[in-house]
Amino acid sequence: MSKIKTPKVKATLGKMIKRNRRIPLFVIAKTNRKIVQNFERRSWRTQKLKMRSQKRQRTN
Repeated sequence: MSKIKTPKVKATLGKMIKRNRRIPLFVIAKTNRKIVQNFERRSWRTQKLKMRSQKRQRTN
Protein backbone atom coordinates (compact mmCIF):
# COMPACT_ATOMS: atom_id res chain seq x y z
CA MET A 1 0.00 0.00 0.00
CA SER A 2 1.20 3.49 -0.73
CA LYS A 3 2.76 5.66 1.95
CA ILE A 4 0.50 8.61 1.20
CA LYS A 5 -3.07 7.75 2.20
CA THR A 6 -6.22 9.79 1.86
CA PRO A 7 -8.06 10.64 5.08
CA LYS A 8 -10.94 8.33 4.10
CA VAL A 9 -8.62 5.33 3.63
CA LYS A 10 -6.80 6.14 6.87
CA ALA A 11 -10.08 6.29 8.82
CA THR A 12 -11.22 2.97 7.33
CA LEU A 13 -7.95 1.26 8.24
CA GLY A 14 -8.22 2.65 11.78
CA LYS A 15 -11.73 1.21 12.14
CA MET A 16 -10.54 -2.17 10.89
CA ILE A 17 -7.71 -2.20 13.45
CA LYS A 18 -10.16 -1.50 16.28
CA ARG A 19 -12.55 -4.17 15.02
CA ASN A 20 -9.85 -6.84 14.86
CA ARG A 21 -9.56 -7.40 18.63
CA ARG A 22 -10.66 -10.14 20.96
CA ILE A 23 -13.84 -9.90 23.00
CA PRO A 24 -13.22 -8.54 26.53
CA LEU A 25 -13.25 -11.05 29.36
CA PHE A 26 -16.09 -9.29 31.18
CA VAL A 27 -18.34 -9.85 28.15
CA ILE A 28 -17.55 -13.57 28.19
CA ALA A 29 -18.28 -13.71 31.92
CA LYS A 30 -21.47 -11.63 31.62
CA THR A 31 -22.94 -13.86 28.89
CA ASN A 32 -22.01 -17.12 30.66
CA ARG A 33 -19.69 -18.10 27.80
CA LYS A 34 -22.44 -17.87 25.14
CA ILE A 35 -20.32 -15.27 23.35
CA VAL A 36 -16.71 -16.39 23.41
CA GLN A 37 -15.31 -15.47 20.03
CA ASN A 38 -15.19 -12.37 17.85
CA PHE A 39 -16.49 -13.47 14.46
CA GLU A 40 -15.17 -10.33 12.75
CA ARG A 41 -11.61 -11.36 13.65
CA ARG A 42 -9.29 -11.44 10.66
CA SER A 43 -5.75 -12.55 10.03
CA TRP A 44 -3.58 -10.10 8.13
CA ARG A 45 -1.96 -12.88 6.17
CA THR A 46 -4.97 -14.87 4.95
CA GLN A 47 -7.92 -12.47 4.71
CA LYS A 48 -7.32 -9.18 2.97
CA LEU A 49 -9.47 -6.08 3.25
CA LYS A 50 -11.65 -5.30 0.28
CA MET A 51 -10.53 -1.77 -0.46
CA ARG A 52 -10.42 -0.22 -3.88
CA SER A 53 -7.02 0.56 -5.29
CA GLN A 54 -6.36 4.26 -5.82
CA LYS A 55 -4.34 3.59 -8.96
CA ARG A 56 -7.32 2.09 -10.77
CA GLN A 57 -9.05 4.59 -13.03
CA ARG A 58 -12.64 4.47 -14.14
CA THR A 59 -13.31 4.01 -17.83
CA ASN A 60 -16.46 5.58 -19.22
